Amino acid sequence: MAKIPEDVIEEIRSQVNIVDVVSQFVQLKQSGKNLFGLCPFHEERTPSFSVAEDKQIFHCFSCGRGGNVFKFLMELQNISFPEAVKKVAEMEHLSVDDRYFSDVGNAQASAENTQQKQLIELHEQTVKLYHHILTNTKMGQPALDYLHQRGVSDDTIAIYQLGYAPSQRLLKPFFDERKTDFQLLRKSGLFSEDQEGNLRDRFVDRVMYPIRNGGGQTIAFSGRLLTANSDMPKYLNSPETEIFNKRKVLFNLDLARPNIRGKDPAILFEGFMDVITAYQAGIKSGIASMGTSLTEQQIYDIKRITHEVVISYDGDTPGQKAIKRAIDAFNQQQSHVEMKIISVPDGMDPDEFIRKKGADAFKQLITHAQAPIEFELSYLKKQFNLDSEVDQSHYIAEALKLISQVDSGISRDLYLNRLADEFSVDKKLLSQQLAPLTRKPTAPVQTPRTYQQPVQLNQTKHYSLVEKAEMQLMSRMLHYHDIWLKVSNVSGFAFVDEPYQMLYLLAEGYFTKFDTYNVATFSNLISEASLQSLLVEIDMLELPDNPTNAEIDNYLNILMNRAPVEEKLKKKRAELRQATKIGDIDKQKELTIEIVKLEQQKRMKQQV
Repeated sequence: MAKIPEDVIEEIRSQVNIVDVVSQFVQLKQSGKNLFGLCPFHEERTPSFSVAEDKQIFHCFSCGRGGNVFKFLMELQNISFPEAVKKVAEMEHLSVDDRYFSDVGNAQASAENTQQKQLIELHEQTVKLYHHILTNTKMGQPALDYLHQRGVSDDTIAIYQLGYAPSQRLLKPFFDERKTDFQLLRKSGLFSEDQEGNLRDRFVDRVMYPIRNGGGQTIAFSGRLLTANSDMPKYLNSPETEIFNKRKVLFNLDLARPNIRGKDPAILFEGFMDVITAYQAGIKSGIASMGTSLTEQQIYDIKRITHEVVISYDGDTPGQKAIKRAIDAFNQQQSHVEMKIISVPDGMDPDEFIRKKGADAFKQLITHAQAPIEFELSYLKKQFNLDSEVDQSHYIAEALKLISQVDSGISRDLYLNRLADEFSVDKKLLSQQLAPLTRKPTAPVQTPRTYQQPVQLNQTKHYSLVEKAEMQLMSRMLHYHDIWLKVSNVSGFAFVDEPYQMLYLLAEGYFTKFDTYNVATFSNLISEASLQSLLVEIDMLELPDNPTNAEIDNYLNILMNRAPVEEKLKKKRAELRQATKIGDIDKQKELTIEIVKLEQQKRMKQQV
C-alpha cells in the first residue's frame, strides 16, 4: 500500500469537523467555548471529555487522552492510522484515491497482528460463510423460509448479515482448509471441545444472528434452533471471549447510533428480533441487551449518546418484571436519563405487535409512552388484591413512596388527586402522609437530568513549577512565531523534561513545512500517543492573549537557572538521607553545607 501523503491527510482532516464525528459516539453539550461529554474511553459520572471545535482536537482531562479526529477513531475503535483516515473520508463522503487504501485491512493484519484482530477476522469470515449458506444453498432454504415467514425481508437479511449454521458441521473444515491456527480457533468461541481435545462447530442447525461491537465488527453470534429439539436450548449465544463480553455489548448499537444522534430516542428492546423487525419497519434506533439484566457498562454506553430512552419489553409478566428491573438499574446508576415506558398490549412482544398491527401503531405507542412512575404504579397494583381494604391500604402506602420520588410538585399533586379519586380517600390525609417522605435530606442531592459542571484541567492534575513553565512556554512558542524565534536563538536552551524537548524538536520539523501553527495538523506528524496527548493538553491551556517579554524571560529563568539548582538540591537531599541512615556524621556535615549554599543560590536566582 502506498503511503498516504501528508497533504492528502491534511486535506481530509481540514474538510471534516471533529464535532460531527465525535457526536456520533458521545453526547456533547456546550460549556464555555468548548463542548463536553462523558469520556468514551473510561467510565465517569462528571463529564471531563472536551472537544475544542476551533482547534479541531479532543482531550479528556481525567484520563489524558487527546488528539485530532484520526486519533479519536484510532483510540475508540482500536484501528490503525490509515484505517482511521479511510473511515473519516468515508464518513464525510470525501473522494480519495483508492490506491492509498487498497490494502488498509491487510496492512493492519500484518503490521498489528494482534490476537483480538485475528479473532474478529475469524468472525467476519464466519459471517460470510453462514450468510452464503442461508441465501445461496439448498441446505439454507428451510432457514430462509423461516425468516421469510417471520416477515424478515431479503434486504434486512443482507443488512444484518443473518446466516444459517447447518446440521452438517462445515465451519471447522472451512478453517482447516485455510490452515488457521488451532489455538486461535479454540479461543474464538465458535467451537466446542471434547475430552480428546477435538473441536466441533458450536452452532448446529441454527439461524445465526451476528453480534457486532460499537464499531460494526462481528465479535460473537446468537443462534436460534431451527428444528425443535427438547435436548437443545432454543437460543445459544457465543461464550465470553477476549473480544466478547455480553455485559458490555448492546445489540445493534452500531446501526442505531446515527439515528439516536439524529435525535430519535434510544428504544431498548428485549430481543434481537424486536430490534430487527423495528428496523425493517423504519424504527431504526432500537438496541437490546444480551439476554441479561442491564449492566452498568451498557447504561453508561447509552447515556454517552443520548438522554432519552424508551423501554419496550415484552407485554407478558416476565417482560413487565424486566421493565421494572431496567428502571431500577437506570435509577441506581444515577443515569440522569429521561425514561419512558411502552407497555405492549395483549401480552405481545414488540416483534409480534409490529408484524400484526404495523409500524404506525407501534409509533403511536412510542408517542404515548408512560413516565416510569406511571408504569411503576400500574406494576405495583398487580402485587395487591385491591378488593381487600388491607391490601388497598398497603398499596396506597407503597404508591406514596413512589410519588414522593417525583421531582415536580405539580406532578406529585396530580398523582395525589388520582390516588384520592381512585380509592375515595381524603386528599389532605394523603398529603399529610406524603409530606415526611418528600422532605429533602440535609446533604445536597443532584437533580436528575442536570448537566454537571465539566472537570477542568487544574482540578485533576497538579503540576510542578518547572512543568508549568514548560507547558506554558511551549504553548507560547507554538502560537507566537516571534517567541519561537526568540527562544530558539537562546544559546544552550533546552526543555528540562524529555517529552517537551521531543515536542520542541518535532515542532522544528513542522515549521519547516508550515508557516502557521495548527494543532490538529501538527498532531498528524506525531506518531507517539503520549506525545500527541501532551500536545493537546498544552493546547487546551487557557492563557491570556499578548504574552509579554517578562513572561517569556520568567519561563526561561525557571528552566535554565532554577531548574538545574532544584535538580541538584533533590540529589543532595537524597544523599543526606542516606548518610543519616548509615550514621556518617562527616558526610552529613558536608552535605548540609552544600544544601545551604544551593538554597542561597536558589533564592538569588528567584530574584533575577
